[in-house]
Amino acid sequence: MTEPTPMTRDELEAALRKIGATRYHNLHPFHKLLHGGELNKGQVQAWALNRYCYQSAIPRKDAAFIARTTDRNLRREWIHRVEDHDGDGIEEEGGIERWLALTTGLGLDPAMVISTEKALPATRFAVEAYVEYVQKGSMVRAVASSLTELFAPKIHEERISGMLENYDFIDESVMKYFRRRLTQAPRDANFALNYVLEHATTRALQQDAIEALTFKCNVLWSQLDALYFAYYSPAMIPPGAFRPDEV
Repeated sequence: MTEPTPMTRDELEAALRKIGATRYHNLHPFHKLLHGGELNKGQVQAWALNRYCYQSAIPRKDAAFIARTTDRNLRREWIHRVEDHDGDGIEEEGGIERWLALTTGLGLDPAMVISTEKALPATRFAVEAYVEYVQKGSMVRAVASSLTELFAPKIHEERISGMLENYDFIDESVMKYFRRRLTQAPRDANFALNYVLEHATTRALQQDAIEALTFKCNVLWSQLDALYFAYYSPAMIPPGAFRPDEV
């Protein structure tokens, strides 16, 4: 049986960008509520706490990726992603510290946030599924799963303007994470996109890339599903998870 003809680079890029246009979590109802000022402080706290669980896993995911590749140039390029989140321990604070500035500014205890013990079970399952996916999938899959960064600047811009405008308990001091990602995300996304377009040379590998980006969008979407049903419609907070009335 003859293998299907591979897509051109332009066709593959268009297919990947279509996933973002139809599946990225900026389309989720919970994000529309968040950016539109429709949530109360406790619900925003729940979002920030659960999102920390994801943010703190990113450098673990990237370290696992670095350990797998035999390509020195790829490792050299990818290692800055770990520093972007963990910081360098000397001068540059990382994304995790910037996220903790947000949760602390919202009135959450840093030790509680860092422990992730109060995160929703669905959040933890989704996050660990993503880490495992990168640990075990092909290199094309692992890189392609990071391509949600292509669509991140738009959601960060919406988040900055919407949250500053609509919540009196949000100010500029806690928005550092999102402002920094406005420049970091495009850099990372451009490298990853070029890698996928160069290395996904067969129809099978191209399908791997499409499936990987779809999977990652599902990871992000499922986290918001969990938040929506636990804290909004109507509140059904599982045992052991964060309860705003206990802060």
